[in-house]
Amino acid sequence: MTPQTILSHYDSAQLWPAGASLDVAPAYQTALQMRSLRTARGEQPRGYKIGFTNASIWPRYNVSAPIWGTVYDSTLVFCEGRAELPLVGISQPRIEPEAVLCMLATPPANATLDELFACIDWVAPGFEIVQSHLQDWKFAAADAVADGALHARLVVGQRTPVRGIASRAQDFCAQLAACTVKLGHNGKLQDQGAGSNVLGDPLHALLHFLQELRQCPHAPDLLPGDVITTGTWTDAWPVAAGQAWTAEFDAPLSRLELKLN
Repeated sequence: MTPQTILSHYDSAQLWPAGASLDVAPAYQTALQMRSLRTARGEQPRGYKIGFTNASIWPRYNVSAPIWGTVYDSTLVFCEGRAELPLVGISQPRIEPEAVLCMLATPPANATLDELFACIDWVAPGFEIVQSHLQDWKFAAADAVADGALHARLVVGQRTPVRGIASRAQDFCAQLAACTVKLGHNGKLQDQGAGSNVLGDPLHALLHFLQELRQCPHAPDLLPGDVITTGTWTDAWPVAAGQAWTAEFDAPLSRLELKLN
C-alpha cells in the first residue's frame, strides 16, 4: 500500500484489505511519507505517540517492541480535566490512559536520563484514542507502524510543571512509576494500572523513544513544545459514542474525564 492509499483509508475510516506487506524499517519511512502528505495539506505535527511500551499487552497484539508515530494539531485536544470528543472518522477506536510529557528544549546528543529530564516542561494525564485499519486489530508490528502507530486522537488534561514535582530525574521517575490509575467506564471500574508498566516509568519510555527516533533515517528530532504520550498504563479498551470514561490517577497526575460522541 502506498502512503497516499493509507492516508485515504485513514480519512475515510475504511479498513485495509490486507496488511502493508512491509518490514518495520520501511514501514517507518512509509509513515514519514504519510506525515509529509498530512503536513502538505495543512496539518501541523505537534509531537509523538509512543506505543506498546506496556510489555504486558505485547502477546495480545502480536508485537515485541515499542513503536512510535506522529501527533498532529488536528488530533490533539487540551482540557482542564474534562473533555468531549467525537469518534467520527476513527476506525475501531480504543481508549488508553497515559502520561503525557512536553518538551522544553531539544535534548542533547546521547542524552542521559538527567539531561532528558532537564529538557521536560510539564507532565499531564492523557487519554489516547487509538485505532486500527485492519479487521479486529489483527496486524503485524510493521502494519501498526505504517498505520500511524495506531494514533487517532490525544486528549491532554491538567498540566503540571515537572519542576514542581521533582528536581532530579531519579525522583521524578520514582514518583511516576509508583503512580497508579483506575480506568472507569460509565461509572464502573474497567481496568487499573501503574506508571511502572511503561518501560519502568514514562521518562524511561521517552528516553527509549528518543534513541529510536534518532536512529530512524529522515525522522524529525524532538523540538520545544512537542507533546509525547508515553504509552498506556492498562490494556486498550474498545469505545463507542455515548460512553463516559474516567481515569483516576494518583498524584502528581490528576483525574481526567472524557465523554465520547
